[in-house]
Amino acid sequence: MKPNDWPRPDLTADLPASLGAALTEGRAALAEHSESPGREAQILLAHLTGQPRAWVLAHPEAPLNALLATAYRAALRRRALGEPLPYLVGEWEFYARPFFLDPNVLIFRPETELLVETGLNWLKAHPARRTAADIGTGSGVIAIALAIQIEDLSVTAIDISEAALALARRNAERHAVEQQVAFAQGDLLAALPTPVDLLCANLPYIPTATLDTLPVAQFEPRLALDGGPDGLRLIERLLADAPAKLNPGGLALLEIEAGQGESAPAIARQYFPQAAVEVLPDLAGHPRLLVVQI
Repeated sequence: MKPNDWPRPDLTADLPASLGAALTEGRAALAEHSESPGREAQILLAHLTGQPRAWVLAHPEAPLNALLATAYRAALRRRALGEPLPYLVGEWEFYARPFFLDPNVLIFRPETELLVETGLNWLKAHPARRTAADIGTGSGVIAIALAIQIEDLSVTAIDISEAALALARRNAERHAVEQQVAFAQGDLLAALPTPVDLLCANLPYIPTATLDTLPVAQFEPRLALDGGPDGLRLIERLLADAPAKLNPGGLALLEIEAGQGESAPAIARQYFPQAAVEVLPDLAGHPRLLVVQI
């Protein structure tokens, strides 16, 4: 069933007058639309009231004015129609830090933390390697998470979307790493001026035909999802240009789709015949991270 076909919650009753009543309404309204209706109702109410979730839960008797109750009910409607929760609240957590989000960028997933963790481990093991690039940076979470942990790291974050770069800059300022992260607009590696030690990319990798069947395509930017007929169009373009943009002894990390565990490394070996190429699984055991060590 597509989000637009989901039954809409009955939100015609009187507005809830307290936080507890609002949470009860929210759980009921989202029961058929979410795997965690209570948690999502809490997140929405906490966002609108400006209070932590724990405070909202601890004060069910606290009054809720009509303006906030109306905004809350509108948010429930939008969520029930399938709009992603991170877009509704305007931020989400990645690598234990909050980052701004908007519909101009892909919603980052926990699987991408594998890329960051692998990159950090390599950087810590190679203290002389302190240049990196994040290609298709989107909200900037990869570049920023790396910069937060490695204080002397210099990162170039590239995206073809100026709207995405604007959001990424906000996130860099939020986490006080704007001096470490340089932003550039461009198509893949064309905007990278000099080779780097660490090359990271979470590019669009969903095959076009598959994307057309996914609810995610209704809300998240297609530019950040569509990987072409086989999902590998941008990944292959990047790997073809990467030898000239990666320093000798450097490392390339590319997130891939679960069905690309054999095709993606085959492409990498074509362009990096002397490199050590492997694919790391995510927590669910699916192929997720292409690792190319030259």
